[in-house]
Amino acid sequence: MLVLTAHLTFSIGWIGAAIAYLTLDVTVATSQDAQALRAAWVAMATIVTGAILPLAVGSLLTGVVVALGTRWGLLRHWWVLISLLLTLFATAVLVSETGLIVRTAVIAADPGTSEVNLRALPSTLLHSAGGTALLLVVQTLNMYKPRGLTRYGWRKQQEERQRHERSGAGTR
Repeated sequence: MLVLTAHLTFSIGWIGAAIAYLTLDVTVATSQDAQALRAAWVAMATIVTGAILPLAVGSLLTGVVVALGTRWGLLRHWWVLISLLLTLFATAVLVSETGLIVRTAVIAADPGTSEVNLRALPSTLLHSAGGTALLLVVQTLNMYKPRGLTRYGWRKQQEERQRHERSGAGTR
């Protein structure tokens, strides 16, 4: 129960931090105020390194532990496997983008960076919007748990039924 609580905390926190980041990213994409741009980039780097990345890793690790420790298993059900793959993908993209975000924030925070150069900094809006949408898809899968066993899950289910039938037949 403790691991499930930790997993839910990490996962929901990740979504919340991603929404906060997305809000700042929209500010970067739409603001004409140089100070707002500088502040947004610095805040985005802080959110990514201080919240989003640790929450993503925590969500991934606790999700694997929860899956392995429950009847759902890690590879038995399509919704678990798809959630795992999407979470791995989101975390990998996040890890690869974190360095760019931090470097961009350093450039934005430098008072010597001109307004023209500040406005020319690369956008992360596509990643932040896509990442937030992906997290919401994973959340929906995890809430609704659509039916469907993988081949591995079907095979395991058949083995369990056969074991149960053998043990039940011997007691009659």
